[in-house]
Amino acid sequence: MSGNNSTQHLDTSKLTLIGLLVSMGIVFGDIGTSPLYVMKAIINARLETATMPLDEYIEGALSCIIWTLTLQTTIKYVAIALRADNKGEGGILSLYSLVKRMKRKHLYLFAIIGASTLVADSVITPSLTVISAIEGLKIYNPDTPVVLYTCFILFIVFFVQQFGTSKIGKFFGPVMIIWFLALGIFGANHIMGNLSILKSFNPIYAYNLISHSPSAIVVMGAVFLCTTGAEAMYSDLGHCGKQNIRVSWIFVKAMLILNYLGQGAWLLDNHLKVREGINPFFGIMPDYMVFPGVLLATMAAIIASQAVITGAFTMFSEAMSVAFWPNQQIEYPSGVKGQMYIPRINWGLMALCFIIVLYFQESHKMESAYGLTITITMLMTSTLLIFWLKKKRVKKWLIIVFAITYLSIELGFFYANIIKFLDGGWITIALSGFMMVCMYAWFNGRKIKAKFLKYVKFEKYVSVIKDMKLDETIPKYATNLAFLSRAKREDEIEAKIIYSIIRKQPKRADHYFILNIINQEDPYTFKYYVDEIMPSTIYKINFLLGFKVDRRINDYFDQVLKDLMEAEEIPSRSGFPSLRQHNVPPDLKYVIIDNTYINDNLLTLKEKIILNIYSFVRYIGSDDFKAWGVSPHNVVVESAPLLDQEIVTKKLEQIEFRRYHA
Repeated sequence: MSGNNSTQHLDTSKLTLIGLLVSMGIVFGDIGTSPLYVMKAIINARLETATMPLDEYIEGALSCIIWTLTLQTTIKYVAIALRADNKGEGGILSLYSLVKRMKRKHLYLFAIIGASTLVADSVITPSLTVISAIEGLKIYNPDTPVVLYTCFILFIVFFVQQFGTSKIGKFFGPVMIIWFLALGIFGANHIMGNLSILKSFNPIYAYNLISHSPSAIVVMGAVFLCTTGAEAMYSDLGHCGKQNIRVSWIFVKAMLILNYLGQGAWLLDNHLKVREGINPFFGIMPDYMVFPGVLLATMAAIIASQAVITGAFTMFSEAMSVAFWPNQQIEYPSGVKGQMYIPRINWGLMALCFIIVLYFQESHKMESAYGLTITITMLMTSTLLIFWLKKKRVKKWLIIVFAITYLSIELGFFYANIIKFLDGGWITIALSGFMMVCMYAWFNGRKIKAKFLKYVKFEKYVSVIKDMKLDETIPKYATNLAFLSRAKREDEIEAKIIYSIIRKQPKRADHYFILNIINQEDPYTFKYYVDEIMPSTIYKINFLLGFKVDRRINDYFDQVLKDLMEAEEIPSRSGFPSLRQHNVPPDLKYVIIDNTYINDNLLTLKEKIILNIYSFVRYIGSDDFKAWGVSPHNVVVESAPLLDQEIVTKKLEQIEFRRYHA
């Protein structure tokens, strides 16, 4: 099977100049825009609380930033997590795919929690980065309508997703290289005037801040913002490959540290200007560079937002493949492998971004909401990495060192961020909680339905369908009749499909096709094979598709039919004589059985609640014919009962049977 799913894919297994350029534009957008707000949040934490002398405070905070970037980003993510790739794809759900076969009953909960909090991060990151960049205009005009401009830019970012980003994506890399060079140059300029700031590389200053500052917890919550893009870096692994990410990270980290040090040096003499609304990020720029700096920061914020949105699309496609989320319509507007667009997710994220911006209005208020959910994601990633290390048979003492180190660091950051719950953190926790409930209900609701769903051996009904095919008293329903199936065993089929063919309305056809998608862990698998159940009559078509391949079953099945016609397995012309003489191709109809009724008496209270939420989540997803990419013009949607239900109720007593005769 061939198509645009098998073309135009960057070879991420090799270190290339193009790979390095793409890494700059896609992978580091989130972490690369952190200097816009990190030092401002740190100095605001000091202004709000009594603390140590300014120079010790700044040097301690910078030391925390340097060592957080080293321990959390460089060692945990760049050195370790990037090794845990699923056929080249990264992110918490890819990591879960690697360990889900381990005999741990509740392992899926870690993945659901991590994925849900990552969704909240996908909302807060674009909002915070764009509003932080636009606030730079207040240097020129304090009355700048920041919220209006921010919402307008966010609308443009989300609006263009439907057209694909392959063309504008080519500019991301060069723009981000300019961005990082600007970070380093402006930072280095201020370091030259105060070389003592380089003492911050000594971790003793971080220790002194954490152990002696009364506001250490508040400060650590602000420091954590410097590494929030690390999880996004791991999620975007599939776009660039680990070698390209690792090499480009050396340059990115150097530029980030230079900028943080430069902002720290500026704050030693200008910290009171923060009260006047001056962001240290723009404060280190010469006056004539502030406006170009705002424009460059806005472009970087847009690129960071684009990277997060792309990561969200990938995460939801992975969630569909591991049964955490209902199937949804996925489009590939760029025609480029891996660049997807999910309409409902796109507009949903945009609406949530607007709510965040309108609620907080200012970036420093938004910082309270930022960081809390991503610490939870990082904790869940660390937990799954522990299982992955165990699966890889890494020495037990190394696993213990990893677990103690990173669970301690991230629990500390979590505590530092949880104190901001009432200041705005609650809104992202509420969003994450909503997503967790939805994913939990969908995952377990499918299991509950599967428990009641009846499967039958197809071979038992072959003779019935054979006789029905010859029975001309039954009107022909279609020449080619296709059903969508999720049966996992090759010799089985859902009883509801047999019910539809034989009992609901006898459906006589020349050929019956059972279409089945078998999700593959390799994200780009694009193949199919055919099982002939009954000669020249019943075929099972098995599509082997990776989670980054769109589900355009309509197009793929058309190709399968052409292949079968070329192999002379089925006729290429209509079975009706009047149409056959004009070389009209045979007609095709799809039947989708949309729902199966389950009697409430068969369910526990917990199962009823889960299925009620499952039904709600189902409306968030697409209709089956849209999710499977089936054209709606030739689709019949039916419902079917759950066959052979054993309902434990009191039997109704018959007291009389009356006959009335004329």
